[in-house]
Amino acid sequence: MDKKIVEKYRKAGRIAAEARDYGIGLVKENAFLLDVAEKIEKYIIEKGAKPAFPVNIGINDVAAHYTPRHDDKTVFRKGEIVKIDVGAHVDGYIGDTACTVEVETNRYTRMIKASKEALEAALELIKPDIDLSIVGSAVEQTIRSYSFVPVSNLTGHSLKQFQLHAGKSVPNISTNVKEKIKKDDVLAVEPFATNGAGRV
Repeated sequence: MDKKIVEKYRKAGRIAAEARDYGIGLVKENAFLLDVAEKIEKYIIEKGAKPAFPVNIGINDVAAHYTPRHDDKTVFRKGEIVKIDVGAHVDGYIGDTACTVEVETNRYTRMIKASKEALEAALELIKPDIDLSIVGSAVEQTIRSYSFVPVSNLTGHSLKQFQLHAGKSVPNISTNVKEKIKKDDVLAVEPFATNGAGRV
């Protein structure tokens, strides 16, 4: 991959991660979801990138893909578990990152840790010629080792210029699909752990 393209991916990733961390600090009881989303998107722009997609903020059993509308009056409540999903792009090259936090409690510490460790286990395996099913198996085994369940029908995905979902899926479970990681693939790895049924 061209070095200039690599640097654009890295810049997008850095800005997305900084925006994610900034957003974590905004998640407080009675704060409006819309305010948090707008502040994160403004931060991305101020740092020299553009939002790759509207900020997603999922609360409790909303695992992913909820974006507050312009008239959304929802506020965070103490005890909620919150997922923040942030994307930034530089000339179409996308950084996609997410995290899970609690609103002023510590009831879900083990579940959050299970997802983080599943991500780390997956990242250790990411290299050319590895089957994506092996990555999914590592995610599943790690999450189940904490007595939680991976969400089977949410996956990570490949990224290309201006394409958030570019064809490949990075599973959160062991599968029979034999698709290999190739040199220059750019992947978003997105483990989801739940104390529920494991599907959305």
